[in-house]
Amino acid sequence: MTKKKGVLQKTSVIIAYISYVLAVASGVFLYFRLQTENIDNPISSSLAAMTFFFICVGIVLSVMGSADLPSLKIDEP
Repeated sequence: MTKKKGVLQKTSVIIAYISYVLAVASGVFLYFRLQTENIDNPISSSLAAMTFFFICVGIVLSVMGSADLPSLKIDEP
């Protein structure tokens, strides 16, 4: 039985998708940057770190958003 997702879980899924888009964008910028310079450049290294960071954030937030959390409400007698 699937439970209803809360507002924060829905928000984390949306932010995860945004993070994936930003990871793709920074990866594309890194690709074009590497056409002119090598990876030893600090800007290229920071673009690689940004790509890795956004991918990891997207994974974590999508797992948090898809988790089936139990209800912690106390039922009154």
